[in-house]
Amino acid sequence: MSTSTETSTTTRRGPKHPGQRVAEWTDSRVGLYKLGKSNLRKIFPDHWSFMLGEVCLYSFTILILTGVYLTLFFHPSMNEVVYNGPYAPLQGVRMSDAYASTMHISFEVRGGLLIRQIHHWSALIFIAGMIVHMMRVFFTGAFRKPRELNWLFGWTLLFIGMFEGFTGYSLPDDLLSGTGVRFTEGAILSTPIVGTYLSMFLFGGEFPGHNFVPIFYSAHILLLPGIMAALLVTHLILVFYHKHTQFPGAGKTEKNVVGMPFFPIYTAKAGGFFFLVFGVIAAIAAIATINPIWTMGPYRPDQVSTGAQPDWYMGFSEGLIRVMPGWEINAWGHTLVLGVFIPLMIFPLVLAAIAVYPFIESWVTGDKGEHHLLDRPRNRPVRTGFGVAWLTLYFTLLIGGGNDLWATHFHLSIETITWSVRVGFFVLPTLAYFATKRICLGLQRRDRDKVLHGRETGIIKRLPHGEFIEVHEPLDQEQLHVLTAHPQPQPLEIGPEVDENGVERKVNPVTKVRARLSRNFYGEHSQIPKPTVEEYDEITSGHGHH
Repeated sequence: MSTSTETSTTTRRGPKHPGQRVAEWTDSRVGLYKLGKSNLRKIFPDHWSFMLGEVCLYSFTILILTGVYLTLFFHPSMNEVVYNGPYAPLQGVRMSDAYASTMHISFEVRGGLLIRQIHHWSALIFIAGMIVHMMRVFFTGAFRKPRELNWLFGWTLLFIGMFEGFTGYSLPDDLLSGTGVRFTEGAILSTPIVGTYLSMFLFGGEFPGHNFVPIFYSAHILLLPGIMAALLVTHLILVFYHKHTQFPGAGKTEKNVVGMPFFPIYTAKAGGFFFLVFGVIAAIAAIATINPIWTMGPYRPDQVSTGAQPDWYMGFSEGLIRVMPGWEINAWGHTLVLGVFIPLMIFPLVLAAIAVYPFIESWVTGDKGEHHLLDRPRNRPVRTGFGVAWLTLYFTLLIGGGNDLWATHFHLSIETITWSVRVGFFVLPTLAYFATKRICLGLQRRDRDKVLHGRETGIIKRLPHGEFIEVHEPLDQEQLHVLTAHPQPQPLEIGPEVDENGVERKVNPVTKVRARLSRNFYGEHSQIPKPTVEEYDEITSGHGHH
């Protein structure tokens, strides 16, 4: 009986399509259907700032695609050759094979110069996108539990991306990149005890040696991209696992996500955005020349010109070294070059502080809960102040890293610029912090007034007894929710210093420091109390509301 039933069912359905059999065979072994069913309909919120992360992803993809093309023609060798290519000003000039092959890509390979420029512009946009994306995450508190690890992955991507960019623009062995490599060699030599050994290993002897281009090439196309790809995949997996953060609004809570499904809506938008990013980068590369190595010529250790600058994301470290006084310590036949070594230590320390900030804030504030709703920056004045102070420090040192260009273009004294940056290094971030904090508190007061009194309409009304008033329009429920939904944590308290028996309590000094920092984050001078329900009811019932 069962046999006939199975036969009739098979007859009704007909033979399976070969594609269906392949799909079923594959799914039975790797579980793609189950995986897709549980993830393709995952909801993602929609906000313009979320596209910053997508810009990073797409520019990284463009870097991989163009980088593969360039590796087909580049020769990572420092063997000397005589240039006989089509660029007449350099014909007959001795240069490294790396430089000659880059010239070959730029002038003889079909589309080579365009691909080179797309590759370089993509690198700049990739780093810029990561920095802006991380600042969005920082200012909105998206790094909080359970996303601390994702913050570390993003930070590591930024850190490695900087060195990936440095190894990339050093490969052509032109005068500009060679000057940057020489700068790096000086920083390495300033490291006590091991600096000389590291330099000898990297350059294969005295600078410039014959090894650094092959070593940089291997790191640039294999080691660093592999690490970055692994970090990027892990980063995206965690975004899927933890679900995407979202800004507060009507119907949005810590336990849901309001948005569009990943497939087909989000994937269609993401695909279109990828081609838009690719098109914009290609247009920029076709219009704006970047890194014209033919105008600078091959690297020679005895030549360096004014205006030699690294890519902008290395301007921070460049500025540290340029504005640092040339201090040295000579002892026991050795010289410690503090003018280079101290900036060399400050740079990673600043980056390390950025990496551990989520854990520091969690410890100071005692916040152990999960957060899926984002903060409005104005509601966290201290954190926002720290972020603006860091950006101020970054741009100050960026000016220091280009002090020669500022001097020549604006007819200023380079000493004046250097001393201004030295003073600004300590003064400007402090001023930026306090100014930003006051602005955030002012915006909080304005939000409080809007909740209680409504939005200013600009309409002036005269009352029967002659008084002029401005008409305010009450906010709708969605606007009220956005302005009042944020929590206002209270600072940690260490309790009374004397117990009920009059005995002085012994309080750990670390606990005192933590309580004081917590008061700075959430004390009365760091947040404006939200209006209470009683205050709102009293105002809206007619007392003082127009």
